[in-house]
Amino acid sequence: MEAGRRILVIGAGPGGYVAAIRAAQLGAQVSLIEEQEVGGTCLNKGCIPSKALIFNAEVVGLLARAEEFGIRVTSEPTYDVTRMLERKQRIVRTQVRGIHALLKSWGVDLLKGRGRLLGPRTVEVSDAGGSSRRIEADRIVLATGSKPIKPSIFPFDGERVITSEEALEPRVLPKSLLIVGAGIEGCEFAFLYQALGAAVTMVEMKNRPLATEDEEVSSLIQREMNKRGITLHLGKRVEKVVVEPTQIVATLSDGRTTAAERLLVSIGRRMNTEGLGLDEAGVGLGKRGEILVNERMETGAPGVYGVGDAVGRILLAHVASAEGKIAAANAVSDSGGHSMNYDIVPAGIFTMPEIGTVGLKEWEAVERGLSVRVGRYPFRALGRAHTMDEIVGVVKVIAEAETERIRGVHIVGPHASDMIHEAAIAMRLGAKASDIAEMIHAHPTLSEAMMEAAEDVYGSAIHLPRKKGTG
Repeated sequence: MEAGRRILVIGAGPGGYVAAIRAAQLGAQVSLIEEQEVGGTCLNKGCIPSKALIFNAEVVGLLARAEEFGIRVTSEPTYDVTRMLERKQRIVRTQVRGIHALLKSWGVDLLKGRGRLLGPRTVEVSDAGGSSRRIEADRIVLATGSKPIKPSIFPFDGERVITSEEALEPRVLPKSLLIVGAGIEGCEFAFLYQALGAAVTMVEMKNRPLATEDEEVSSLIQREMNKRGITLHLGKRVEKVVVEPTQIVATLSDGRTTAAERLLVSIGRRMNTEGLGLDEAGVGLGKRGEILVNERMETGAPGVYGVGDAVGRILLAHVASAEGKIAAANAVSDSGGHSMNYDIVPAGIFTMPEIGTVGLKEWEAVERGLSVRVGRYPFRALGRAHTMDEIVGVVKVIAEAETERIRGVHIVGPHASDMIHEAAIAMRLGAKASDIAEMIHAHPTLSEAMMEAAEDVYGSAIHLPRKKGTG
């Protein structure tokens, strides 16, 4: 370790603040520059606030089904949007304070302002008041994040035509919502707003929602959307948008129109790499504006690293944090040799029901020419799921036929985002499907579905009917 190295991190989101703390833990002198608030999009305008509101929607769902549990609710629930938002903001403030405390405890110097590279070792920090100063550093970590894509066809006003950021701050709940884009973010908002009483319509250019996910996962979620009355226009584009006094009218590529009170555009994110002085420092950019890095998170400029959404690899907060740790370790010590591995990245999608996923989808395995065996186990066959009245969903295990090693696991069902980590650690350790199948799982638990799905790879799941051609 090169003791006392001066490390400068630009951006205090889940990639930047984690990189700053790790560098400080390794003995570096660390400064962290942030223009807005620590925690980045994830904490302030994304993961945490959206999940706080989604939990509100889950409570509404439980109340709607209360009589099934023998609990009589004597009046219809009403929605206090102000209190919902206050609760969400209280959670965010608590997490923000926690990060400030962590930074202070590790001696990280937090600087308020916008950072711009003047070279591979010099950063100019400008504050809101117009003043600026230069800071020299031995190593620099860029963690500037991303922001919603805003195509010019949509007349964004922050009130009626909105992005995900404004969707988390509704002054009133709309009676109807049109969502453009049925990716992860769009689908989460669709279930959230539908549960809170809005009539939701979605337009998606691909032929299925969640088109990047396993096809069985996508199919199950589409079925749940249909059951909830969410209208899907698949394989369509929005060609024109007209904002009228009481509604927003969108013309689709097939000539049909659809209208709603609010229009949410959720078609992806763009990297925050403009105005950073990257050219001056010799930092290269890709076609999408992403910072180009190698597996050590190094850019083309010696001593400059990139992490998080700005590098455009996998736009997830926990990936940004993992990248931040790698970058910090390499920035502090040239002999570290730490590298990022994207092969096993678990992810949670907070639709209703939830999704947990890690590794290859079945179609990806086929594209790679792998011969696979697939095991499935439905939640409706699971005792614990019935006790919760959460029987919709499935666990799908994809194993390589020759080696039996687990290559992917996809879960739709209650607590899927938590359950997926059993699969992730198994894959990291190179486990076979039989390793999970033979491990004793506690009863009654949701995780038993993982065991049974692994058994089903071999056609030996105890609580599934015998498959044709087995035994």
